[in-house]
Amino acid sequence: MTRVRDVARIQLVNWPALLAYPLAFVAAMPLLGLGIDLSNGETATGPHAVYLLPALWGMAATGHLQTMTQVFPFALGLGVTRRRFAAATALVVTAQALLLGLVLVAFGALERATGGWGREARLFGPGAVREDGPVTQWLAHAGPIVAVSAVCVLAGVVFQRWRQTGVYLAVLGSAAILGGFGALVKARNWWPSIGAFLGGQPSLTLFAAGPLAIALAVGGVAWLVLRRATA
Repeated sequence: MTRVRDVARIQLVNWPALLAYPLAFVAAMPLLGLGIDLSNGETATGPHAVYLLPALWGMAATGHLQTMTQVFPFALGLGVTRRRFAAATALVVTAQALLLGLVLVAFGALERATGGWGREARLFGPGAVREDGPVTQWLAHAGPIVAVSAVCVLAGVVFQRWRQTGVYLAVLGSAAILGGFGALVKARNWWPSIGAFLGGQPSLTLFAAGPLAIALAVGGVAWLVLRRATA
């Protein structure tokens, strides 16, 4: 375990992308939300959501893409095994998500205490999560970050294994699969049933367990590719 922590410290050389930039974005979200409200002509006459959390997920995950494309070759040169590097990556992803989730819970509490930043805005409480307890909120905030980070890790591993060609093919293949699935669901008129099913799930299932399952599946694929990736 000590060796895994050492490899995790190597990855934290990229700490600005992993921690500093996402935390700065969280701190700026109330001002960004105000700017969006003003540009949309919001008059704060009722509760409304400002969807900035997906941007945070992407910003937090980008650092792990850089880890796989820049830190991984360096670590291999130091004699780090792929297994330990993968374990360290999982450790860093989890720690980052839990830390950011804790910060988001704190900002959510401040949001509620200020009446939605004085204008009934909701930036830090996705859906019904704002009504749950702090532990559920914490896990619900961390879950999507882990899932998106796993996707970025896989993208970085694909680049290391097959370079730009692999990334282009992966993007095109994913778009084709998602497009085909969307067309099938529309043709079968399944969207109302899917919406009703997702809407009936508890917060822990929808925002924590579901994203964790996605992360484990994507992480498993990333490990299979990583075993053959070179520097």
